[in-house]
Amino acid sequence: MAASQTSLSDTSVIRRARKPLKARQRESLWFYLIISPWLIGLLLLLAGPMVYSMYLSFTNWDLFSAPEWVGLDNYIRLFTRDRTFGSAIGNTFIYTFLYVPLNIIFSLAIAYLLNKHLPGMRFFRTVIYLPYVVPVVATTMVFRWVFAPDNGLLNGFLGAFGIDGPAWLLNPSWVKFALVIMSLWGVGSSVVFLLAGMQGIPSELYEAAAIDGASERHHFFRITLPMLSPVIFFNMIMSIIASLQTFTQVYILSADPNTPNNAIVMIIPYLFDNAFRFNRMGYASAIAWVLFVIIFVFTLLVIRSSSAWVFYENEMKR
Repeated sequence: MAASQTSLSDTSVIRRARKPLKARQRESLWFYLIISPWLIGLLLLLAGPMVYSMYLSFTNWDLFSAPEWVGLDNYIRLFTRDRTFGSAIGNTFIYTFLYVPLNIIFSLAIAYLLNKHLPGMRFFRTVIYLPYVVPVVATTMVFRWVFAPDNGLLNGFLGAFGIDGPAWLLNPSWVKFALVIMSLWGVGSSVVFLLAGMQGIPSELYEAAAIDGASERHHFFRITLPMLSPVIFFNMIMSIIASLQTFTQVYILSADPNTPNNAIVMIIPYLFDNAFRFNRMGYASAIAWVLFVIIFVFTLLVIRSSSAWVFYENEMKR
């Protein structure tokens, strides 16, 4: 009798243990069912093409015949015999090292001014953001006129002060500076993030600093900048990635036969030409993976350095 009661109790325990297990299985099934569209898209549209492009980077493929395995020949050619790729790497790095710091400085200065409580500030905030919404193609075409050597708007402005402006898009020494100026026209996105970060800083910090006699300069460097460092960190990462992948402006400007192509060629336009103009998809895939490694290294360096200059409010609370 006692043995039968023991077996019945064990059976009830097993049944109670099975119920949560079945519930967890149902939850897992629903979870994978809900994320299946994203998971299928990830595998078919991102992970799958990435793996296939890695394979193609070791082949010679012209888009029409079967890929021919060539091993490391594409990578060896990139770093030993392809001078255009060397120019593309150099131009991209120069553009990135010019654009990223200037983008951070200009966007931070504009956001600081737009954070003032003055009449009509909403209008100016809208005006600053509008260039970011304008298509890059339209912006590039406008700036081709702005940078025109004879009747361009910029050289006309400099001429009013007795300064003889250069041929911005025709001179190899100035064309990269013209690209940087053109890109800084669209700082509105970075400004929006920084402005939102500034408006999220507790006013009590400024009030306490004012009681201690801190000046506005101390407010900016001792409160605003540290509290904005996570936003600056995000903007820096996104600016580096975007500048290393610059395409539209360079591709449009390169269509002009008078543009010095070797001075303006960059990695993504060169990748595009190899893939779709010269039908060297294997070689273009190798360029893409070299660019992936470059972006990964730059991003990793910024992330590793963030512990020295990025301040998070929850770290102070701990």
